[in-house]
Amino acid sequence: MKIVMTDIKTVTPGDLNLDVFNTFGEVTKYELTQYNDLYERIRDAEAILCNKTKLDESALRNAPNLKYIGLFATGYNNVDVNFCKKNNITVCNAGSYSTNAVAQQVFSYILNYYCKLNEYSEYVAAGKWKESKTFSPFAFPTYELAGKNIGIIGYGNIAKKVAKIANVFDMNVFVYNRTKYNDSSVKFISFDELLRISDVVSVHCPLNEQTLGMFNQDAFNKMKKNAMFINTARGAIVNEKSLRNALENNTIASAAIDVLETEPMDKDCILYNVKNLIITPHTAWIPYETRKRLLGIVVSNLKNFIDGNPTNVVSK
Repeated sequence: MKIVMTDIKTVTPGDLNLDVFNTFGEVTKYELTQYNDLYERIRDAEAILCNKTKLDESALRNAPNLKYIGLFATGYNNVDVNFCKKNNITVCNAGSYSTNAVAQQVFSYILNYYCKLNEYSEYVAAGKWKESKTFSPFAFPTYELAGKNIGIIGYGNIAKKVAKIANVFDMNVFVYNRTKYNDSSVKFISFDELLRISDVVSVHCPLNEQTLGMFNQDAFNKMKKNAMFINTARGAIVNEKSLRNALENNTIASAAIDVLETEPMDKDCILYNVKNLIITPHTAWIPYETRKRLLGIVVSNLKNFIDGNPTNVVSK
């Protein structure tokens, strides 16, 4: 089997052993693949392994031998799945590999905000503690998480992990999700009510027609003025202009996001250097253990496909 890996640089800086794929066939690896190079690189491929490479109909038509696409990702918006369905190309994703890591990042944002870690670190670095007349300066107000309301959008694996951690902190957990579950540890409520009562709103839903631009000016206007907004899901769920306006006009107090509509960040991104906004460069999923787990899933998916029992198929 001729296997082409199109964007290994998006998965590993060199700390993962990708030679495991050599046991399945002839492997060609590319660090990154620009679209204008894609046709030539995948022309003879029977299997493509990728993370974010755009595999649209035009590109896929140029790979007549293609039988399999294995994704180093949960999302598959970059692949024309409908074309694959019609042309017997099996597409498999990797779900649930980043649950712990993303939930961990969500609470790193929350704890940083409520404990004012950045602010007090900068306070000390500026020499202000040396000048303080008391051993504990009250330069920035801090708050306990206990008793605070966290509103979670969506209720997949990551959302459930966030809810579990929030319960440990004695937070009140509210969820907006299309499907309601019998779960006594959370309370399912409407979208508008969640926005109205939440001290923290954390987004964990997929990007689709219903969630595209879900967080617009109207949504932010319904939130508490002291609320924190978090997005570790997909950038396009949030209208970036609306988020900027909400922060600049003090409609909400703070935001932390790990995803943008365009990645890497566009040179003219309207969220660059906006006040009270933390942006991390899509790093919630990148801990070593997380990526090692991801690699294992991708290897298993490919092996199962070759054995005639494909797993995690999204092209059914």
